[in-house]
Amino acid sequence: MANNLSPLSSPLSKSTSFPLTPSQTVHYFSPKPLQKPSSPPKVSTFNNTQRTSFTVCSKNPISDIVSAKQSYPDGAFVDYVAAQDDDDDKPREECGVVGIYGDSEASRLCYLALHALQHRGQEGAGIVSVSNNVLQSVTGVGLVSEVFNESKLDQLPGDSAIGHVRYSTAGASMLKNVQPFVAGYRFGSVGVAHNGNLVNYQALRAKLEDNGSIFNTSSDTEVVLHLIAISKHRPFILRIVDACEQVEGAYSMVFVTKDKLVAVRDPHGFRPLVMGRRSNGAVVFASETCALDLIEATYEREVFPGEVVVVDKEGIQSLCLMSHPRPKQCIFEHIYFALPNSVVFGRSVYESRRTFGEILATEAPVDCDVVIAVPDSGVVAALGYAAKAGVPFQQGLIRSHYVGRTFIEPSQKIRDFGVKLKLSPVRAVLEGKRVVVVDDSIVRGTTSSKIVRLLKEAGAKEVHMRIASPPIIGSCYYGVDTPSSEELISNRMSVEEIREFIGSDSLAFLPIDSLQKLLGGDSPNFCYACFSGKYPVEPRELKVKRIGDFVDDGLNGSLESIDGGWIQANLNQKDKDVECEDSVLQV
Repeated sequence: MANNLSPLSSPLSKSTSFPLTPSQTVHYFSPKPLQKPSSPPKVSTFNNTQRTSFTVCSKNPISDIVSAKQSYPDGAFVDYVAAQDDDDDKPREECGVVGIYGDSEASRLCYLALHALQHRGQEGAGIVSVSNNVLQSVTGVGLVSEVFNESKLDQLPGDSAIGHVRYSTAGASMLKNVQPFVAGYRFGSVGVAHNGNLVNYQALRAKLEDNGSIFNTSSDTEVVLHLIAISKHRPFILRIVDACEQVEGAYSMVFVTKDKLVAVRDPHGFRPLVMGRRSNGAVVFASETCALDLIEATYEREVFPGEVVVVDKEGIQSLCLMSHPRPKQCIFEHIYFALPNSVVFGRSVYESRRTFGEILATEAPVDCDVVIAVPDSGVVAALGYAAKAGVPFQQGLIRSHYVGRTFIEPSQKIRDFGVKLKLSPVRAVLEGKRVVVVDDSIVRGTTSSKIVRLLKEAGAKEVHMRIASPPIIGSCYYGVDTPSSEELISNRMSVEEIREFIGSDSLAFLPIDSLQKLLGGDSPNFCYACFSGKYPVEPRELKVKRIGDFVDDGLNGSLESIDGGWIQANLNQKDKDVECEDSVLQV
């Protein structure tokens, strides 16, 4: 299905300037196809007049807790307005999310969309659906096809659902860490799926545990559920805003309750999150547009950085978290993570990668006979390089898609065994040739050295490496699993030293200034921390512990010192001197 890639064409962007000012305002839009309204919608204000404070019960183990089943509506706080290893020597994306509202086959559509997002996480998958005001969950370790079958999907009825595929960065790889998580608190139940990483997770968790919260997982996402549960606000939307005010880092999240689907994106917009519709009016959120395409949903727009989008039977509500969001979108989505057929941050991933290859051919030319790619992520950039250089592109490496994460190596060791299992050279393409091989990135350099050796053993006369990204010198703390800075070869060696290490005849990286120029000026809306070492959000405690480790180091710090002007007015009014009532959180 062709995506509508015209400028963001929602009533929000046409009838109201974005970002919205940080006032007590929300907008409702009907679930009809988005179109420009004939007149601007009314704007209403809400007051948090229902005041209830919560503490998390810590008297019993989580397994013994049964959440209260009292049902309280969020309340009509707005007026409705009708309007419109070797292979692991790569950075690893941490998860993909999907949310669907208003389709009787929501869970099955979620299942298909997760297939489209499988490249974003292969360690686990899960779906939560809502039927008769009850949240049902199925999660498992492994690929989507391994976790779900017909009988499992039959357990997930309802017309709204959220889904998740996982590659762990914060939290070990085990079943209890597989999302979506479902939690019960005093006013109902909530499911959440999260793509990103919270850089102040450890400090928040320590603070919550000191106050009696009990954690059942090692995932940073669970912190959000605890913050929602202890919020003093009754309306669920205000609870989410309250939680978002306290977390720092990267988060593209989808929530589901008995009657709502909510999508949230952090004020920097580190990780992608898009919105679309199916022909029956069902609203879909997903990490990439490729998921929309598979389930025949039409792309409408991105969820803006710092935006909360709420979908319920009344329509679509949009709330801005900040007066001036500071977009710092992850450039590696275009370099490696996203599928080439996706549109990410408003740009075609395919066109970006093809242009990266063209730039390399212009700025780092070399006499050669053939251009090949390291499949699969280097293919599009290699096509661009070959076209610009006027040299044939051929398939010099064949990738096996049937090798699992573990395999049995023979007792008599085979050199470069892991690479040889996954990549097979085509001698007819390589023998006696001067070969340019294009890859998306070099992380530790170990895989690159084995690939160069593999190509030369297959008869290549010369091997020239061209890398479609700048040298990686810094770790990522915003939802990508990368080695420590000490392990990054470009942080330790010059380009010439790397060339000698991997054994290629020449080596060139995509210049960072050319990358920025391609994306528009100095491209202030993108994050280049892994190339520059300059972090939009200071990774504080993660400098002490690598992602995935959790040790109570007694880290301190004010949780109130969040800069950026979030809407304090909505969060701190009329909530003082309120008597606390016990609540429970069950994960």
